[in-house]
Amino acid sequence: MSPTLVILLVASCVAASCALIGTFLVLRKMALLGDAISHAVLPGIVIAFLVTGSRSALPMVLGAGALGVLTVLLVELFTRSRRLREDASIGVVFPALFSLGVILISRYAAQVDLDLDCVLYGEIAYAPWDVLLIGGADLGPKALWVNGAVLLLDLLFVLIFFKELKLSTFDAGLSAALGFSPVVIHYLLMSAVSVTVVGAFESVGAILVVAMLVVPPATAYLLTDRLGVMLGVAVGTGIASALLGYGMARALDVSIAGAMATVAGLLFLAALLLSPSHGLLARLLQLRKMGRRLSGQLLLLHLRKEGEVVPTAMLERRFGWSARRLQTVLSGLLRTGLVEREGGGLRLTPKGSEVLETTGRAQLAHKL
Repeated sequence: MSPTLVILLVASCVAASCALIGTFLVLRKMALLGDAISHAVLPGIVIAFLVTGSRSALPMVLGAGALGVLTVLLVELFTRSRRLREDASIGVVFPALFSLGVILISRYAAQVDLDLDCVLYGEIAYAPWDVLLIGGADLGPKALWVNGAVLLLDLLFVLIFFKELKLSTFDAGLSAALGFSPVVIHYLLMSAVSVTVVGAFESVGAILVVAMLVVPPATAYLLTDRLGVMLGVAVGTGIASALLGYGMARALDVSIAGAMATVAGLLFLAALLLSPSHGLLARLLQLRKMGRRLSGQLLLLHLRKEGEVVPTAMLERRFGWSARRLQTVLSGLLRTGLVEREGGGLRLTPKGSEVLETTGRAQLAHKL
């Protein structure tokens, strides 16, 4: 298997698993928790090394996973105390645990190759050469096995608990009433976050893990209002970010993880601008359309009030509109026959009067 294919497969597995779990983090407004866990697991890794004396993957993952769950428990504890908001709780917990890990490394593992670059900021370019050896047999890149297994676990978790996750995410009260404990589902989800983050950051780096946890789900959130579709779009966006980012890194000779995260950000920016329902351009067009409609209604009301032909120059002065703005407002009114020209002025047609009367009755009925 070529190194390029290994890198793309590992990045795609990381992107897909992070997108599956990150979608629920984004919907629950807990997106920063992934960043907190990716840093707070450091003391767990150090303690696992001190206990086992080995840097093998299994004890590292177990130690980091335990600290990931502890991070979630502490954040929940501080939040439920009602003394701190959730964002402040995250800001308190993960720097404290990360600092504890730094102290443990400097005190007990200063002479061991267990520095921050080794532990937290893995490099995906090295993934093809870090192989898994069992009984002397080379089974291929370890990162591919680990992240493939994590992706399978996350996929099974989402499929098995999809209904429970959906209910507890959007209506925790209804979930509890139907017998699905939102607390249990929450901690299962947080455990999945811990496993996903820990399984990925050693091979691809914490920055890419955090980017894939948040950015593809946030992009999907802008493009759809259906959870199932959002999961699919998030996974597709994450994989596309990995593939396009690798091509960008090769072309520009830059960091692979950085390029993948950058492409993910560019895709989010495109969705933010072009989303048909939540995009900025769609919102701008909607506001302009609403403004033209309100200006047209204002013009119709003024013509009905005057009850006669009103010169266009007087309308421009009355509303402070330019000739171009007045022409824009009039184009639709003239086309639909609500207003007609007479000499150098404008007159409200019977159809325009009928529309005003109907609109007034509808607004009155809405208020009642």
